[in-house]
Amino acid sequence: MKIYRLNEIEEKDVFLRCDTGVDVSQPVREMIERVRKEGDQALYALTEQFDGAKLETLAVSKHEIEDALQKVEKGFLEILREAAQNIRRYHEKQKRESFVMTEREGVVLGQKILPLERVGIYVPGGTAAYPSSVLMNAVPAQIAGVKEIIMVTPPGRDGTVNPAILAAAYVAGVTQIFKLGGAQAVAALAYGTQSVPRVDKIVGPGNAYVAEAKKQVFGQVNIDMVAGPSEVLVLADEKSNPAYIAADLLSQAEHDKLASAVLVTDSETLAQQVSAEVERQLQTLEREEIARASIEANGKIILVKDMHEAIEVSNRIAPEHLELCLEDPFAWLSMVQNAGSVFLGRYNPEPMGDYFSGPNHTLPTMGTARFYSPLSVDDFIKKMQFSYYTRDALKQDYKKVSQFARKEGLTAHARAVEIRFEEEC
Repeated sequence: MKIYRLNEIEEKDVFLRCDTGVDVSQPVREMIERVRKEGDQALYALTEQFDGAKLETLAVSKHEIEDALQKVEKGFLEILREAAQNIRRYHEKQKRESFVMTEREGVVLGQKILPLERVGIYVPGGTAAYPSSVLMNAVPAQIAGVKEIIMVTPPGRDGTVNPAILAAAYVAGVTQIFKLGGAQAVAALAYGTQSVPRVDKIVGPGNAYVAEAKKQVFGQVNIDMVAGPSEVLVLADEKSNPAYIAADLLSQAEHDKLASAVLVTDSETLAQQVSAEVERQLQTLEREEIARASIEANGKIILVKDMHEAIEVSNRIAPEHLELCLEDPFAWLSMVQNAGSVFLGRYNPEPMGDYFSGPNHTLPTMGTARFYSPLSVDDFIKKMQFSYYTRDALKQDYKKVSQFARKEGLTAHARAVEIRFEEEC
């Protein structure tokens, strides 16, 4: 990995902050319009075109799910269940409660928390299958009280879905599953077809076509976020184990050739050791080609004067994943302002959060942790306000409201409160 002094690199170049340079907006627009017009017919054709699968039906059957549960190793099924339970325990703490305020006589104000009726979950296929994404998206929806959780995931050429993904869907309580991927799957969820029900919100990561499709259907449905390539920023001091740090960096690099893995340290010795370790460990990876391309294009080691400067850099970058491989990491946590998910200590590598510990792994990328949050139960609810005034309570305030409305030039607004007391004037 290349080693830089902080003054040798611009912050905008630390992580990949832009798109791939390929504009997919027009083909995505065409696919969405085709699905809107042709419905299932377009879905069958596009699935054959892009996934090489000639399907007889789009929906995954109950028999296919039962078959998947038989194919998945019992040990892994138990791990799925335990991971789901960890995720459930963590996300249950996020549940919001409705409230009612009756502090003034004659006035009732409140807010109702309501689950979304139906949500769509996109689970990627392609170079790897991600049952973890099923759990991370479906479990919070289930906790929120969503009645229908619709999952889409691309099939293999033989028309089947990875058994581990189906097993995770079963464990997480997914309602329906469809063999669909790409922009066409997003379009089907957004507008509905003869087979696929229209949803209220679409969540889950995908490739550039999926991300663009989510952007284009936003407004027709809600979306969680438009996620970019995965990224990790590791802050490590001189006492850190270079082999551990290298392994953590590579765990992100193997995701995608566009993924970013960056180490920030105040130790030049550690920087040199980690650089050598990354090269050594790369040669042992099954996904070496992908990880090497990521490291060569986007991997960096940045030397800073001290860890206070490292924290300042981190806050400006706002990474998706932030590892604090430091002495007394909780002391440093109070200084972190912008990050999707923070991993504390030398024995909590980022993959713990990807799969098992409980916090969500659907996170803001590309610096959007400055204003976006991890996926949570909040993403699957809506809030509805209500208020009530008696005549006596309104009488106390109506002249103030009238004056306010007339200040804005909205005389009909003023009239709406004044008319209720005309007989008293």
